[in-house]
Amino acid sequence: MLLNLVKKDFLLVKKYSILMFIAAIALPVFISMKLPTPINGGILSFLISTLFIQFLMFNSVSMLEYKYKGSALLCATPYKRNTLVMAKYLFLLVIFAGCCILFTITAKFLPKQMERLSLGEIGLSFLILTVAFSIMVPVQYRFGFEKAKYIFFFSIFLTPFVLPVIAEYIQTNHFSFPMTLPGPQIIQDFTLFLLALTIGMISMMASTRIYSKQNL
Repeated sequence: MLLNLVKKDFLLVKKYSILMFIAAIALPVFISMKLPTPINGGILSFLISTLFIQFLMFNSVSMLEYKYKGSALLCATPYKRNTLVMAKYLFLLVIFAGCCILFTITAKFLPKQMERLSLGEIGLSFLILTVAFSIMVPVQYRFGFEKAKYIFFFSIFLTPFVLPVIAEYIQTNHFSFPMTLPGPQIIQDFTLFLLALTIGMISMMASTRIYSKQNL
């Protein structure tokens, strides 16, 4: 049931799938080449490109559902509202996994243009993107697609200009986190994934609570 809803979302944006596939390969390469040399372009290019792709695909599905009253029609089916919400989060997770695979393959064949990501960098990217969409999804459920789209549009499209500046400032001033997690590196890396999943679960419960009270 849940997988059918995820499949439905991908079918809604199937006409953009080739474009998104190309973007998942080309965007990280382009961003890595444009970043200053001292900056680790791997994680930044992956983070920015994946954020764009997730946002565009999620926004496209939301727009089509809003236009054709898809949410109201789905709620008339045997699908429960919590299942509909879970499908949205799984949809985003599948896109992240796909971008991660494509980035790794591209970095393998273009090592001079792109840096391969470590497990910790993938975990950190997953955490940052999870936090972003853990805010975005409940807000959209609360205020609706029409009201939320402008805020997210400007926020997302400012990211490529803001993140490199912040990263360069942090690297220039040699900032570092004041404390590290205890234990081996592998434990620290998996802690990032666990933290991201925890935040995502909290956001999903909040979205479900909001959506269950919506009068469609």
